[in-house]
Amino acid sequence: MNIIINPPRNEWPALLQRPVLDHSVLEAAVLEVLNQVKQNGDKALIELTQRFDRVPLEDIRVSEAEMAIVEQELTAGLRAAITQAKIHIEKFHAVQVQPVEEVETMPGVHCWRKSTGIEKVGLYVPGGSAPLFSTVLMLGIPAVLAGCREIVLCTPPGKNGSIHPAVLYAAKVAGITQIYKVGGAQAIAAMAYGTETVPAVYKIFGPGNQYVTCAKQLIQRDGIAIDMPAGPSEVCVLADDTANAAYAASDLLSQAEHGPDSQVLLVSTSRSFAEQVIKEVNKQLNDLPRKDIAVKALNNSKAVVVGDIGEAMEFINAYAPEHLILSCANDEAVAGLVINAGSVFLGNYSPESVGDYASGTNHTLPTNGYAKMYSGVSVDSFVKKITFQKLSRQGLHHIAPIVTSMAEAEGLQAHANAVRKRVEDLEM
Repeated sequence: MNIIINPPRNEWPALLQRPVLDHSVLEAAVLEVLNQVKQNGDKALIELTQRFDRVPLEDIRVSEAEMAIVEQELTAGLRAAITQAKIHIEKFHAVQVQPVEEVETMPGVHCWRKSTGIEKVGLYVPGGSAPLFSTVLMLGIPAVLAGCREIVLCTPPGKNGSIHPAVLYAAKVAGITQIYKVGGAQAIAAMAYGTETVPAVYKIFGPGNQYVTCAKQLIQRDGIAIDMPAGPSEVCVLADDTANAAYAASDLLSQAEHGPDSQVLLVSTSRSFAEQVIKEVNKQLNDLPRKDIAVKALNNSKAVVVGDIGEAMEFINAYAPEHLILSCANDEAVAGLVINAGSVFLGNYSPESVGDYASGTNHTLPTNGYAKMYSGVSVDSFVKKITFQKLSRQGLHHIAPIVTSMAEAEGLQAHANAVRKRVEDLEM
């Protein structure tokens, strides 16, 4: 990690850039995959799984027999951890289920809003070098709480053609039964357009690499909704001299080990502290099994030293990190300055890892600067909010002059007539 000292503001945009692929090349490759799946269904999924994952499959569906043995393949400790994490995540998300509240906007005019679960949703869980079973909980639990009727889960198979038992156990705990062995852009295509085996859904959720993110963005052209453009993981650590360099280094590495296209950012008010953190990063790096991956991510990463906390927060809000750790004095007051971030961790004892797994908040968050306009996944992400209104005779009589006046001013006479004819009948 390079240290940049007091960069002038005109250099901030360059420093805040994320690593990206050539979008034209990326989009062309993803479009080819989407079209193959759209045209050839299951056959394309099997061929693409063989091509990209080097896994031969005959059936992409996870069978009941496979689900029946998952508990036997996990230690009691891991099963207990997954179950306890489920309890925390469910507890945090359950309070997001909103009751119907009726409002009388004027005498006789009653309005209310009802949250209804999206009928068919698709969940994507990345595979690759690490089984992200925690993401199953983060997506499945709010989907179930929201009342979605059909929940489809896609995740890439391992080299042996099966799904990691922890992923399947997390799905079982969350209440998901439709699981398919397919990953990458082809999984997004399958859930978007449907195949002989994978049902089409209305909205797709889940993180992934740039190919998955691109696929999610492209399917929107065909009317399928997505949660957000969630790409490679990232973290920003804000630290001053009150922070612990070893802790900060471990937080940076916890994201760097996600993948070579991840990015980590240290922002500090102290050059000496930034140098201590980099020493700790190099020290801890040597003990990581995923060292090679982390090194590549660190090549995309920076340590930036600024004059004070106020400037640091301006820089961070411009970056809009997926995860933000505030390891500084007066962390709660500093948290009040956060405008753009996916999820925030306060103090020296709130590592980002707890949010990834078990504190209760959701870890499916906007990346690549999208925290400026997107929120992380919640129960709200899985519902539609439908408004209702009912007017009494008295209510219609009271509101009629307002509506007819406005409708006629807009030149929409039929709108005015729809009210006026009823009022005339009431006055007869």
